[in-house]
Amino acid sequence: MTLQICVAQLNFIVGDMPGNARKIIDASQQAYAEGARLLITPELSICGYAAEDLLLRPAFIDACDDALKTVARELAGLKGMHVVVGHPEGGGLRTRSVAVTRRHNRASVLAEGQVVATYDKRELPNYQVFDERRYFTPGQGAGVFEVAGVKVGLLICEDAWFEEPARVARAAGAEVLAVLNASPFHAGKGPEREQRMRERVADVGLPLIYAHLVGGQDEVIFEGRSFALNTQGHVVARAEGFREAVLTVKADKTEGGVELSAAVDAVVPLATADAELWDALVLGVRDYLGKNGFKGAILGLSGGIDSALVLAIAVDALGADKIHAVMMPSPYTADISWIDSREMVKRLGVRYDEIAIAPLFDGFKTALSDQFEGLQEDTTEENIQARIRGTLLMAMSNKTGAIVLTTGNKSEMATGYCTLYGDMAGGFAVIKDVVKTRVFDLARWRNLNDPYATGVQPIPERIITRPPSAELRPDQKDQDSLPAYEVLDAIIARYMENDEGVEALIADGYERADVEKVTRLIKINEYKRRQSPVGIRVTHRSFGKDWRYPMTNKFRA
Repeated sequence: MTLQICVAQLNFIVGDMPGNARKIIDASQQAYAEGARLLITPELSICGYAAEDLLLRPAFIDACDDALKTVARELAGLKGMHVVVGHPEGGGLRTRSVAVTRRHNRASVLAEGQVVATYDKRELPNYQVFDERRYFTPGQGAGVFEVAGVKVGLLICEDAWFEEPARVARAAGAEVLAVLNASPFHAGKGPEREQRMRERVADVGLPLIYAHLVGGQDEVIFEGRSFALNTQGHVVARAEGFREAVLTVKADKTEGGVELSAAVDAVVPLATADAELWDALVLGVRDYLGKNGFKGAILGLSGGIDSALVLAIAVDALGADKIHAVMMPSPYTADISWIDSREMVKRLGVRYDEIAIAPLFDGFKTALSDQFEGLQEDTTEENIQARIRGTLLMAMSNKTGAIVLTTGNKSEMATGYCTLYGDMAGGFAVIKDVVKTRVFDLARWRNLNDPYATGVQPIPERIITRPPSAELRPDQKDQDSLPAYEVLDAIIARYMENDEGVEALIADGYERADVEKVTRLIKINEYKRRQSPVGIRVTHRSFGKDWRYPMTNKFRA
């Protein structure tokens, strides 16, 4: 006997329970028409992931319950069809002194209008961006159900990274594991995830289907790439990444148990590191703007590499007609910055305007002349220029409804090489988690690749090859204030992302002066980062939910 199984790799919106339910219904009906009798959706598919403190509101849980009932009711006529839906279950009992949580991260199996099986997530992650112990109570036991003679054991995300939940499912009779997931993307996560699932298959001797969420939610990205492993741990099917998809596999009963198979072309290859990072950034921009209803995007184009990269990403994400680039030259802007900016917008076909800030800069200096009398010009005047630009961009955003995309990178965020209310002003920080060296990598990659069939090489070569500069004083270069980016980014990766100590870095050959300077800058600029826009998370530790350090802090390693 053969059971056809579909994974609905869908892009849900947090809190849009009616819309999410409709997606599940439509996918189920389509899968049923094509012969499937089991459809698996990702973790918390009814409400979207992560709903955060919405989960603490009884009205939110009630709306999830209503949406689950709607799915069950509308699919009641599909005889023999089983649909696995992720949703929150339960509420809280509040006394005068304490709130007692009785809420679960649940998977329910719907068949012919009824809930025929349930499973509550056992392992609740509480690290990196995860905070599930704030919202849920761990489940117990197994969730095993039978469809077309095949016994399916349910796991939810983190459960599959531990031995016990899968072993409990096998002991309860499971012949294949179905894992519902909302596992945030970071660079390199895909191969790591598949390897951990191979370990699970090897441990319990059961094939495994991994149903993964796709889409952007605030700072996190879910890349999809749902997959299926046979009992040998081989990938027999893998869905495309960063896009909605349906993954279809077949489960066949044999004398030795159940085995999974799929069409010969069902395994989509894993992308290169640059390609997957590009897709993640594009998806993050598209979903943040689309799901929040912004009409388009506006950004300051400087002639430098960071704003050029953000512009190219934005065009791939939204289309040229949704983008407005604004060049705001100061007295220190080099001629090549004008020339390269004009060339880039010509290539991409976006709306482009130039607003000289010299008259405004002079006005600020005149207004402050009495206050600054007798004081030499310094970074104060540099920051005024950046803040003039931020004010202009935000004014245009207010007037048009377009969101300002900030263009600062992770190297700048780490060291504070950015201006509060200036280049940090905006609504969404596209490359906030991309260090400078990767900025150059991505720019070169995009010029050699055209994944969205734009037909152009977007970034003029000189923007990539010229030394980076903020152009806020004569002959300014980034490296006047910072170590070489190769050194800076390596220190950030090891100290900030991996929690390695200062002495360990010095022992490995980094100059003490560089290490102490960078780590000091990371510490003293926490107040800036707290005021920066939300941005796309693409590493395993970003300046956001992953990074929680006090601004008032006297500790020094």
